[in-house]
Amino acid sequence: MATTGIPDAGQVETRVGRYRWVIVGLLFAATAINYVDRQMIGVLKPTISTELGWNETTYADVVTWFQIAYAIGYLSFGKIMDMVGARIGFSIAFVIWTIGHTLCGFVHNAFQFSAARFVLGIGESGNFPAGIKAVSEWFPAKERALATGLFNAGSNVGAIITPLVVPAITLAYGWRMAFIVTGVISLLWLVAWIGVYRRPREEKKLSAAELAYIESDPADAGEKIGWLKLLRYRETWAFALGKFLIDPIWWLFLFWTPDFLAKTYNLDLKTFGPPLVAIYLISDIGSIAGGWSSSTLMKRGYSANAARKITMLICAFLVMPIFFAQYAASVWLAVAIVGLATAAHQAFSANLYTIPSDMFPRAAVGSVVGIGGTIGAIGGIFMSQFTGYVLQQTHSYTLIFAVAGCVYLIAVTVVHLLSPRLERIDLAGRPGKALAS
Repeated sequence: MATTGIPDAGQVETRVGRYRWVIVGLLFAATAINYVDRQMIGVLKPTISTELGWNETTYADVVTWFQIAYAIGYLSFGKIMDMVGARIGFSIAFVIWTIGHTLCGFVHNAFQFSAARFVLGIGESGNFPAGIKAVSEWFPAKERALATGLFNAGSNVGAIITPLVVPAITLAYGWRMAFIVTGVISLLWLVAWIGVYRRPREEKKLSAAELAYIESDPADAGEKIGWLKLLRYRETWAFALGKFLIDPIWWLFLFWTPDFLAKTYNLDLKTFGPPLVAIYLISDIGSIAGGWSSSTLMKRGYSANAARKITMLICAFLVMPIFFAQYAASVWLAVAIVGLATAAHQAFSANLYTIPSDMFPRAAVGSVVGIGGTIGAIGGIFMSQFTGYVLQQTHSYTLIFAVAGCVYLIAVTVVHLLSPRLERIDLAGRPGKALAS
């Protein structure tokens, strides 16, 4: 039987080694913890609202203070990751968010809760700038979307763990202890991160073949790029405006899905766990499939531009049925519709998160992701206030889901118009397209 002599993907993987996937495992675990800490307020909303006397707008305000901090921190941590690297930067972020999360167990009113969530938001904003920075250091361009999709899937695992573990702790010991216990246990990750993470050239366990594979892309210029300079590029705004449009919908899913299920199908702390688990299991599939899709298209000869955008366009159409979730005849039909939308979001997000490393040198990736994350969090602030107001006035998700169903198509259109080819910025030549060009 004739052979081509060309090694398949499995042979290449075996030859170069797999240590880089250990890094993805650590990022996956951190993202799972991040989302446990983030989503707990959504799962515990009915319990906390009853005890502390919150209405819809009060809850929206508490969520908003988290998002304000997230917007501030995201921009700052993007720069910090470029300055000190993922190892130290991620450690700082993790400590801050764990402190904020644990403090939630000691609060007694909405103001104190908002303050604790503000600290949480500052710290949690470092997760994705650090993760994208680490992926840009440890993976060649053709694997970055898959690596990003895999560690981003930790967000769904965190969202699955939360409704399984938190209600049990709450029913046994109270909601305050739920914050304290999860905060203390999560510190185990910090020990592992500090002990394991190094840059590829500093890691003694990494084979020479795998290091060469990681560094197989053309070398980047080492020049640092400031925020103000980055803001001049359409490529920066292609990412940032995409985040502005889609991030608010993910916040909606995260913070209001338990409320939607509780009000629409009369579920409570004891019963909405399985539906939420199902939704985020479906989301996990979407996160991995989104990264796999564009990476596979690139291996088949598609450009990064075509692979990312084709995947995002498909995802945009898959979100649209979310409008009909409120009219579903059963809770499980609603779960299928919401799960499809959250899976499509995660697949879209995995590709959107990858395009900064497609377009910018590694020295600027953290800063670009930070700018985009900040713009996305600002969009989330508007969405939280909008959601709280609409629910307080109408007690209906009709208008809210109508908005959620259409923004992804707008987002992929905006990305394409601002960066038709996802051109790479060359610091030695013409540095991308300035807004004034």
